This record gives sequence, C-alpha cells and structure tokens, in this order.
Amino acid sequence: MTLDITIEDSRWQEAGLAPLAEQAAAAVLARFALDPEDCEISLLACGDARIAQLNADFREKAGPTNVLSWPAAELAAAEDGGDPLPPEADFTGEIPLGDIAISYDTCAREAAEAGKPLADHTRHLIVHGILHLFGYDHIRDRDAALMERLEAELLGKMGVANPYMSEDAP
Repeated sequence: MTLDITIEDSRWQEAGLAPLAEQAAAAVLARFALDPEDCEISLLACGDARIAQLNADFREKAGPTNVLSWPAAELAAAEDGGDPLPPEADFTGEIPLGDIAISYDTCAREAAEAGKPLADHTRHLIVHGILHLFGYDHIRDRDAALMERLEAELLGKMGVANPYMSEDAP
C-alpha cells in the first residue's frame, strides 16, 4: 500500500502516527478485500491551525476539526443506507483513494475529554477518514448508522473499543 504520510506537526511523530495509520488503513482495505499494494492514500498530520485553514478553504466552515477527507472519486450511495460504489483502479492499475488530514490538537483534546487513549482515537479518526474516501458518510441517518457499524467492526478487529457505545450502556 502506498500510504504517503506528511507530518507537519512533530507531535504526531512522537505519538507514533505511522504504525497507527498503517494498521487502520490495512484493516479497512482488508475489510473491502482490496490488495494494499494497489491502493494509494495520502495523509497530512497537522495541527489545528492548518486543519482550520483547510476546513475554511474546502468546506467553508470556520475553525478546526478532527479529520478531513478528499476522495479521489465520488462513490457515495444514492440511497440513504446503501453501499457506496467500489473504488476502481486507474489506467496504471493503482487505486487512488484520496487524501486525509488529521489534527493533533483536536484529536488529543477529544481523546482526553473521552478518557480514551490517544492511539485508539487516532486509529478511529483514520478509519473514519478512509471510510469517507470509500464513499461512506454520516449526513443522512441510515448512512451514519452504516458508517458507525463499519467503524465499530474495524476498530474491534484492532482491539479498540466501540467509540459509539457508552460505558454506561447495558
């Protein structure tokens, strides 16, 4: 797999981002039976200032966010809760999936607020971002439920607790 990681914020280096990203990407690709050697993903590891600028430039939203994704192709399902189209190889035989940006500041803050290990939340956000590259979204209700189920399944295979289940739930 080509996972091109650009680290703009050195705190990501200290947090061990590369192996976490590789593990998350491998889990998603395995779930969809894609050969990792055929797939390309770019990951920008930055801080809140950079992701806030990207959020403003591309989503016209002020302020930072945890993760942003730019799919290489529009794969979203037409019907709420439907499966997106599968990604396809380009003329070189590779499958360009797209680009992701993740903010250290927001990720670390969210992990601390939820009492979760930073590594677990990082894997969650990378899985979330990659699922966006695959055409999954959470704008419509059934799409959100489908995406959450996939995230929980993938994270569970990595030994990460379901982020959508509260510890108080029966």
